Amino acid sequence: MGREFLDLFQDWAESYDDSVTGHDAEYKKVFEYYEQILNTVAEKSFGTVLEFGMGTGNLTLKLIQKGLNVIGVEPSKEMRAIGEKKVADAAVVIDGDFLQFDIPENVDTIVSTYAFHHLTDEEKEEAFAIYGSLLQKGGKIVFADTMYETKDAHDAAIQKALDNQFNNLAEDLQREYYTTIPALTEIGEKNGFSISFSRCNEFVWVMEAIKK
Repeated sequence: MGREFLDLFQDWAESYDDSVTGHDAEYKKVFEYYEQILNTVAEKSFGTVLEFGMGTGNLTLKLIQKGLNVIGVEPSKEMRAIGEKKVADAAVVIDGDFLQFDIPENVDTIVSTYAFHHLTDEEKEEAFAIYGSLLQKGGKIVFADTMYETKDAHDAAIQKALDNQFNNLAEDLQREYYTTIPALTEIGEKNGFSISFSRCNEFVWVMEAIKK
């Protein structure tokens, strides 16, 4: 359920915000147009928003600035501490993950950025089933994450990283659970969502799934 990666975030928490602004050459393309990606997710959100993997609170702030009621869920205590400080009392912040969480109210939109790849495809399907039971008709899942049109495209991205000697990125792309758009489409439709995708950069797409 993604908690196997918590040690990575313990080490990354303090420098995460520098990474997303392009200071890490290996991940510069991954985080290209980062602010616009967050804005896109925020613009597609409405009502009470449940955010998974809030991290250091960058998307959380965008949602708050839009006037939305936000519940942020973050399993990393190091990331959560930074995010809590950043959003102060403007959002509810709780310990939890994509599959295990306890929220105090109903939600209208479920959002996440750069985190859903911590779940296997089987866990992603479990998550969609949970979210389908939480959301009313018209409710949304809006996730921005690295994903691929085909497995061959994923394999090509790994090879490109190796060719550029971006060994950390190549290891990341092989270690974590990056999926394909057809796989997510099948999962979403199976669980009662209409689903669409828009590309943001070389790596990241925004998935918008609307409960039927």
